[in-house]
Amino acid sequence: MKSILLALSLLAAMPAQGKDLIVYLSRSHNTEAVAKIIQSETGGDLVAIELQTPYPADYRATVEQVQRENERGYLPPLKTRISPAQYDRIFIGFPTWGMRLPPPVKSLLAAHDFGGKTVIPFNTNAGYGIGSSFDELRRLCRNCRVAEGYATEGGKERDGILFVMQGEKAQQTRSQIRRWLQKLK
Repeated sequence: MKSILLALSLLAAMPAQGKDLIVYLSRSHNTEAVAKIIQSETGGDLVAIELQTPYPADYRATVEQVQRENERGYLPPLKTRISPAQYDRIFIGFPTWGMRLPPPVKSLLAAHDFGGKTVIPFNTNAGYGIGSSFDELRRLCRNCRVAEGYATEGGKERDGILFVMQGEKAQQTRSQIRRWLQKLK
């Protein structure tokens, strides 16, 4: 009985295993698919970034709206609410829009205190890369540690190529993510 009580007291004194949050913005579901792979590998909580007023369904209209938002520094109001305090690592996923960090992700960073957290960016893009998005995230993420990010090519919505995270591409992405997560540890 004493040994059981001792074991329980030692267990209670141990720090809790860190929790992960995976929060993501996805238009054509490619970033969402990557977020779900990360969740399956880490066991973290998954949250989609939703706007109070969604972007138009039309791709061109969204591109034009995002361009105006970036020019004006406008941060669209979010419906999504998170509680960063309960997490140690926060994965933030997004597509590259106009070679920049999407305005809704800037809204998320402005609305929440990520101080003392490890923030880990991940990205899907149309083959042009991350642009300035990871640098913008580092600049906007006050008092947090930004770890090495992950990026992969997703769809090319402007060319009518939408969801690509399936079949061989999904398997390849899962393997890349596993290697990336191992490097993060």
